[in-house]
Amino acid sequence: MSSQDSAEFSHTTVLLDETVAMVLGAKKLADVPKSSVSGVYVDATFGRGGHSRLLLEYLADDAVLVVFDKDPQAIAVADELAAVDRRVKVVHDSFASLTDSLTRLGIDQVDGLMADLGVSSPQLDDGARGFSFMRDGTVDMRMDTSRGEPVSAWLARVSADELADVLYEYGEERHSRRIARAIKAMENYDSTLALAETIKQAHPNWQKGKHPATQSFQAMRIFINNELGDVDEFLCQSIDALKAGGQLAVISFHSLEDRRIKQFLQKHSRGQYEEDAHLPMPPIRPKYFGKPKRVAPSDQEVKANPRARSAWLRGAMRTDVAFEK
Repeated sequence: MSSQDSAEFSHTTVLLDETVAMVLGAKKLADVPKSSVSGVYVDATFGRGGHSRLLLEYLADDAVLVVFDKDPQAIAVADELAAVDRRVKVVHDSFASLTDSLTRLGIDQVDGLMADLGVSSPQLDDGARGFSFMRDGTVDMRMDTSRGEPVSAWLARVSADELADVLYEYGEERHSRRIARAIKAMENYDSTLALAETIKQAHPNWQKGKHPATQSFQAMRIFINNELGDVDEFLCQSIDALKAGGQLAVISFHSLEDRRIKQFLQKHSRGQYEEDAHLPMPPIRPKYFGKPKRVAPSDQEVKANPRARSAWLRGAMRTDVAFEK
């Protein structure tokens, strides 16, 4: 991405200080001297590098920061950073490839993992990417435009019933059947604005202050990018990827993602698995994480950046005693 593109599609990083403090294991960044932290860290969703750039201010010269992203435009920005900072290693892939990618880099375990889930502001603001129902563009929605199927191609072949299931499961859209039938009646899927208008006309109950296409667009984006599956893989792999004492910090903007993170941390901090609930004498399960933490954006941040209003930061420390009681 050129500097002009970067300026045009800017991104305000959410929960910036809080996330970097959490991944460093600090209550607040003021407690951490700059350029003082050694070790290996991972930014699993580089985006435009807001969290990475701040983290690098606190990492020592011998530290390593591995950054992941699916989006070729984000990777272009990451490559620019790596060209001027030898501590940065770039991986163009989903964070679902976490452990395999680290192994290829010769890294066994890391000291901290952070991720900022969902779609970024540059992706939303660039109509050509197809994420936005406010700007016209081809109905694409792929985070990695170098591979996979755009939403437009999927919509052309999927049945109305299958589409309705996706809208309901991934967008929690109560009117999914009605909306799916209207979408399938469209002649083509060349325009995000036309798709949004079709959904708007089919939607019988508009929530005040919320575009009626919000949940449907969200559902299609999550589905086509396998976002929830990737989150599950990433969380599972974080157990082996983190060293004892290492920190996990994950920001989510969607209830389906947040619920997964919450349940994952609860399960692996308490050692209580749902599949054991029916057993008279449940086995002792490992407690891989310490007490989970949850942080919300401040009122001041939400006022300055309305996109932060639905954000939650959750995290915990990897324990060193797996069967701690």
